[in-house]
Amino acid sequence: MLKRRQSLLPTELHSSSQKIADVFFRSIDLDGVYVLHCFLPIERLGEIDSSIIIGRVWNEHPNVRTVVPRTNFQTGDLESISITPDTELARNHWDVAEPVDSAVIDSELIDIVLVPLLAFDRLGHRVGYGKGFYDRFLKTCRPDCAKVGLSLFPPIDEIEDVNDGDVVLDSIVTPDGIYGTEPELIHI
Repeated sequence: MLKRRQSLLPTELHSSSQKIADVFFRSIDLDGVYVLHCFLPIERLGEIDSSIIIGRVWNEHPNVRTVVPRTNFQTGDLESISITPDTELARNHWDVAEPVDSAVIDSELIDIVLVPLLAFDRLGHRVGYGKGFYDRFLKTCRPDCAKVGLSLFPPIDEIEDVNDGDVVLDSIVTPDGIYGTEPELIHI
């Protein structure tokens, strides 16, 4: 899936990222959301351009506080860092943009987390990069925090190596619609 994603032309990636953002805003109700956690893309790995969603949240939902992850490589934990259009970013050793100096937000305050992934199945299991950063992070969020994956591709039949440490997503947004806890695609 990583090779498939990296083989997309920049125009294809941008178009799919825009479609994902459109589906997200048509399908996810941000009323009552106070804090939204969204990853920043690892561009060299062809991740979804999540800055489209972040920008629209800032423009269309100014009451929603946006936070992004900062990786603590010593502990293996993600911190949620507040971000605004003026936040200074620097690249970590994985080439991921992270806020340089901004407020850390307690994960208990987060209402929705947008999760990166390589693949997912119809039951909401996901494959990431294998380090477990998001699984550990999602376990620190409130039980009612919405866990929403963003995927360029539809689900695979089954992820076979699911373990007790994996956190199941509530829904996954693709360019074609949303997959929820039910195994049907909800076309938008």
